[in-house]
Amino acid sequence: MAEQPEGAAGEPHVLPAGLLPRLWTFVRAQVRAHEVLVVALAALTGTCAGAAATAMGVVTQFMHELLFGLASGERLSASPALHSPWLVLVPAAGGVMMGGIALALKRWRPHAIVDPIEANALHGGQMSLTDSIILALQTMVSNGFGASLGLEAGYSQIGGGIASRFGATFALRRNDMRILVGAGAAAGLGAAFDAPLMGAFYGFELIIGTYSIPAAIPVLAATLCGVVTARTLGLHAEPLTIAHLPEVDASQFVPFLLLGLVAAVVAIGIMRLVTAVEWVVGHSRLPAPLRTGLAGLAVGCLALYSPQVLSDGHGALHAQVGSAVTLSVVVILAFKVLASALSVGSGFRGGLFFASLFLGALMGKLYAVGVELLFPGIGLGLAPSVAAVVGMGALAVGVIGGPLTMSFLVLEMTGDLTLTGLVVGAAAVTSLTVRETFGYSFSTWRLHLRGETIRSAQDVGWMRSLTVAAMMRTDMRIFPRDGTLGGLRQAFPLGSVRLVVLVDDAGGYAGLVRVSEGYADHREPGTPVQEIARHADAMLLPAMNVKEAARAFEAAGAEELPVVSDYESRRLVGLLSESHVLRRYAERLDMARRGLGAED
Repeated sequence: MAEQPEGAAGEPHVLPAGLLPRLWTFVRAQVRAHEVLVVALAALTGTCAGAAATAMGVVTQFMHELLFGLASGERLSASPALHSPWLVLVPAAGGVMMGGIALALKRWRPHAIVDPIEANALHGGQMSLTDSIILALQTMVSNGFGASLGLEAGYSQIGGGIASRFGATFALRRNDMRILVGAGAAAGLGAAFDAPLMGAFYGFELIIGTYSIPAAIPVLAATLCGVVTARTLGLHAEPLTIAHLPEVDASQFVPFLLLGLVAAVVAIGIMRLVTAVEWVVGHSRLPAPLRTGLAGLAVGCLALYSPQVLSDGHGALHAQVGSAVTLSVVVILAFKVLASALSVGSGFRGGLFFASLFLGALMGKLYAVGVELLFPGIGLGLAPSVAAVVGMGALAVGVIGGPLTMSFLVLEMTGDLTLTGLVVGAAAVTSLTVRETFGYSFSTWRLHLRGETIRSAQDVGWMRSLTVAAMMRTDMRIFPRDGTLGGLRQAFPLGSVRLVVLVDDAGGYAGLVRVSEGYADHREPGTPVQEIARHADAMLLPAMNVKEAARAFEAAGAEELPVVSDYESRRLVGLLSESHVLRRYAERLDMARRGLGAED
């Protein structure tokens, strides 16, 4: 048989060497260059986030049914009572498990997990998908064993993690990466609540930090795809129906605005309580499994009064909005606040998103009754059911942030525009009060406790990367500190250089000298050069960012400042001018503004 030539029929086809890498480079370049492909990537991200949110919801519901003996489809927080007193041990067991996971992670992955808000504010949207999966699993364990927290942190985290992985795979630009992470987080939360508008504005207000035209279409595409995916897979969120909704008179708007003020006070109190519990637990010197185990046992004991304190409160919210106001509402409100603070402060993982909605509904009902008792002759007649819905949105704004996010959630849960208008007003009062008196939402407050200074997801990471070391110049002229004006004049003729840096024998900074001042007629050549030195104690460090450098220039009243390795040795490493700092700051600020869609 004659030999077939190379490449003849029957031989496996071999791609030219390097074709696949070149093809992949071309694909990534196309995604980076065309907005429609970024939107398609956002839609894919939303689909994946919706599937992940569905899986999380199904698994945790199965855990509730298995561990607490619930009927199929029964909500844990809607149960009339625990089926057995021994079930108080279930949250305790979950706490021990969470403590063990924390110890394992301390050895395996000791770094803090970056959430979508921190990622977008400080890291250009860079997140770890592995860390995101870990956090999502932790929230499932916490919620599944009955801790008084929701899955919202997991929904947002897994959506943002998927988005960040896709963005890194396609090498997206910084602004596109931030938008995609916001879209992924929005899709995860929107899918869980079956609320695409709420999810989208959650992405805008809390994850991206602003609303912009370039962000609108990717975020909406991701959220819609996430919601449709969750619906297709069977994840169902019950609408919040209120039977016999009463008319709202114009005279009632002011009391509802005051409810927003009350919600702000309660929200700040909840966040302070969580911090206090966390401080007590952290100073207890107990092993991590014992800390969360004891906290879980305490939550289980509180649930003996009512299971409404367990989990996120989905079932309990629907039961409470339309029910009568009794003394038990006060007890459940107090127990739920305590249970949530114990859960978060001890080390359980989860969010206060839905818990704050439930607490707000209880607060609103009590507010309506309180107004009627305090002012019986005015005839306001606030309906507890309406006050519950308004309080629900207002308190959630105080704890989580995002006035429009919560307003759209109420609209999508109730379908009532009148209620939504009341929520918008109360939410505005709450948001303004919290920002003016406290300054943080729950997420940014916890970042503040870790030493961060961010108050929203607006991108300030570029500011941290623009350091003094990146801006300084190293070609400065130096002169001995012990020299004279005559020596200065000989070394630097008038007009050759404007500024000279004085240094000691070890190269340490000793002051700045304007050469023109050294040529003043009234100064003798033998005059020590140190007599005309300026800013001997004002210095910059290489690690300072552009904002810190600008403050240092303002404090010193200087046009130039030296850069030293450290304040102790004062070893000179560079020189930086205020004009250069301000110019670079303005350039980067303009780039950030254009990236948000201020200009095309």
